[in-house]
Amino acid sequence: MIEENNYAGMRVTIMGLGLNGGGVESARYLALRGAECTVTDMKDEKTLAASIEKLDALEGPHRPFRYVLGRHEMDDFARADMVIKNPGVPPHSPYLGAARRIETDISLFLAASPARLTAVTGSKGKSTTASAIHWTLQKAGEASPDHGKAFLGGNITVSPLSFLDQLSGADDVVLELSSWQLGDLRGRTREGGGALLKPRAAVLTAIMADHQDRYGGMEAYVEDKRVIYQGQDRKDLTVASLDDPWGRSFLKESPGRTLPYSGQGLTQGAAGGWVDPDSGAGMIRLPEGVVVEAVPPVLAVPGRHQRKNLLAAALALTGLGLPAALVRDALGSFPGIEHRLEFFHQWRGIRFYNDTAATIPEAAAAAVEAFAGTGLILVTGGTDKNLDFSPLVGAAAGARAIVLLAGTGSDKLALLLKQGGIPFQGPWDTVEAAAKAAADAAAGIAAETEGANPAKTPAVTGTAAGEAVTVVLSPGCASFGMFKNEFDRGRQWKEAVVRVTANTGHGY
Repeated sequence: MIEENNYAGMRVTIMGLGLNGGGVESARYLALRGAECTVTDMKDEKTLAASIEKLDALEGPHRPFRYVLGRHEMDDFARADMVIKNPGVPPHSPYLGAARRIETDISLFLAASPARLTAVTGSKGKSTTASAIHWTLQKAGEASPDHGKAFLGGNITVSPLSFLDQLSGADDVVLELSSWQLGDLRGRTREGGGALLKPRAAVLTAIMADHQDRYGGMEAYVEDKRVIYQGQDRKDLTVASLDDPWGRSFLKESPGRTLPYSGQGLTQGAAGGWVDPDSGAGMIRLPEGVVVEAVPPVLAVPGRHQRKNLLAAALALTGLGLPAALVRDALGSFPGIEHRLEFFHQWRGIRFYNDTAATIPEAAAAAVEAFAGTGLILVTGGTDKNLDFSPLVGAAAGARAIVLLAGTGSDKLALLLKQGGIPFQGPWDTVEAAAKAAADAAAGIAAETEGANPAKTPAVTGTAAGEAVTVVLSPGCASFGMFKNEFDRGRQWKEAVVRVTANTGHGY
């Protein structure tokens, strides 16, 4: 652990206070250790009010924070002993060019943590996979108190600095890491030598085109993903997919032991995991050749893509020595997580889901496929990240109705839908309007399934009698413009749905 006075008297600039906790926890951590902290962000005081309130409520001896908001000042970077970088700040920022030393909340944590580390990355599925690993490690701790405690942090909006002081060598930490966070760790070493990031298990979920507005190409994007295993050795484990060329390259390149997984099958006799085509169970062939069921056929989370995520989690857990039976039972009870195909409301028998974390077209397409066989209302669209929308358009053709949120991505999506002869509503520039349109469309479909007079709702196709009706927000786009971030979008969606359905007098 870092001694309390290690940062005493240091001039530190926190670049990017943000709203997801990383900037707040970095400032708290360093201030309580005696650093003089300047907090700077291009957002204004009103936007950052919640984060500022957390810092101002900080208890204990520390120097007051100096705030520079709505702008950056070059002197705050040139004169600082250390700059704490928000992962969203591009590495080529001229302000960072003036800094003597650059750290992040993740690098501070890794330098000081005594706990065992499992790290998870990918384009989609990383939050579910990391959360499932954490859930199972918690269950293992309940079964055996000697196992230690389990903690979850990183890109999932929990800074690991928030629990650093609680950790011991007997504990497990699961970090979800974005490509930006991994890029910030490239080439970083410990003071005594060795890689700063050296997870005992590195898990890579599906790789798809994302953040191309920042990277400009897949090679650069994937190169940051590779950082997750580059510090490993043969005592460590890398889990990756055989179903795409990127995953196969990870398995080939990792210096750690490797375990592959697939939605199809494995080479006869090879260790790894696959989804059984008949039952849907996640099967694992252990290195000694024994085949076990590690993901049960019936799960609380919908979607075949989620089965693959839980299979990746199971491979990491069994590869680290947890009993397959414990892993299977724990994953069978895993409830899923907020913002990822999250069931949150029911009205007139219609089920509403929040999948705001689906920020690329392929993820939204997977959500549509997860609800195949239902009368699906898809709420989608938002801000473009220079991505290809054809996977989403192809899947959306199977939805009963499509409701668009406003944004540059929706403009592209609307054009493709028109070209394909696929009807839609919107784009709507408020989440309330989108929620009302979706609820109206769902009510019309529900009336058809009950044999009542169908509602004359635009953009609704026919449905079979008795068919379940589902509404899912799965944007396939970034959230900028209408929302602070994707999580704000999800929360606003849930609140709007509850308000809209309650105002009809039929909410329950």
